[in-house]
Amino acid sequence: MGTRHASADGLASVGFSVLRSALATNILWIGALKFKQYEVENDEPLVTSSPLFSRFRQKLGAQKLNRLIGVTEITIGSLIAAKPLAPRASAIGSFGAVGMFLTTLSFLATTPEARQEGQGMLSLSQLGQFLLKDTVLLGAALLTAVESLHAARHR
Repeated sequence: MGTRHASADGLASVGFSVLRSALATNILWIGALKFKQYEVENDEPLVTSSPLFSRFRQKLGAQKLNRLIGVTEITIGSLIAAKPLAPRASAIGSFGAVGMFLTTLSFLATTPEARQEGQGMLSLSQLGQFLLKDTVLLGAALLTAVESLHAARHR
């Protein structure tokens, strides 16, 4: 019986490591892409439809806003990855990711292009489907936050 428990714990540990690495890599990579012009253009429907981001876009311009988002994402991804060295900082990064994913999920409600035109609220477009995957990343961020907090307590 003890061997099964040890095997499950080992598998959970590997799973959390893969989850954390994948989450950090995704956020870092997407943050780095925010410095590309095509990404500025891809984000336009999202930021112009958002009550919060449209104000920032008016003040900063599209390119500077995307760069600010990119720097934020790179910071969050780096903090998440820092768990072996700084578990508390990693927890902060994970909670930052929670906020980030809640923000991007709000675009489902504010971006008309997230839905298939004339098909109703639940018929997501390709953009809407892209945004919906953030529900999984939100769960990953919550799990990595909890794991980092546990590691910080046991230090």
